[in-house]
Amino acid sequence: MQVQPYRQPAVLQNSVVVFSKNYLPLARINIKRAIVLLLNGQAESLEIGNTHKWQVRSPSFVFEVPEHIRLTVSNPERLWKVPPVNRREVLRRDNHTCQYCGSTKNLTIDHVIPRSKGGQHVWDNVVAACERCNSLKGDRLTHEIGMIPKSKPKAPAHPAVAFAEQFWKAQQEEA
Repeated sequence: MQVQPYRQPAVLQNSVVVFSKNYLPLARINIKRAIVLLLNGQAESLEIGNTHKWQVRSPSFVFEVPEHIRLTVSNPERLWKVPPVNRREVLRRDNHTCQYCGSTKNLTIDHVIPRSKGGQHVWDNVVAACERCNSLKGDRLTHEIGMIPKSKPKAPAHPAVAFAEQFWKAQQEEA
């Protein structure tokens, strides 16, 4: 007799958007976690536009899980610190793309205002740059050589804020 591997029902592969008590979208969680939060009274169903509900069945119970839930417990937002300025974080912020030419190969860090000219190693002054653009720019200011970064360097946003922006942008596209 051959044992069949367990396959998760399709409904359990869906995800639910969790909002904070203050209606800030925080994250997407799997439907199992959402069920636990709803059954424990830590979350409530949220009706946003044409929200979808999934039916989850057990042998003795049918439970409707909404597409959006809101936490009811007062959960202070987790403390988040701006990450340190380092190569990995700058490349992540700039999507592993040279901010001058768009290349994704041989990336380094460039100081927009060179350190030799008083520029500091801070989020507002560093961008990802390929080796070619970095050496071409050298020790000069961006306006001297005409190399302006594609995006203005800034510190990364709080993950909840970044998720909220992504969530609302997706909602507008669906409407």
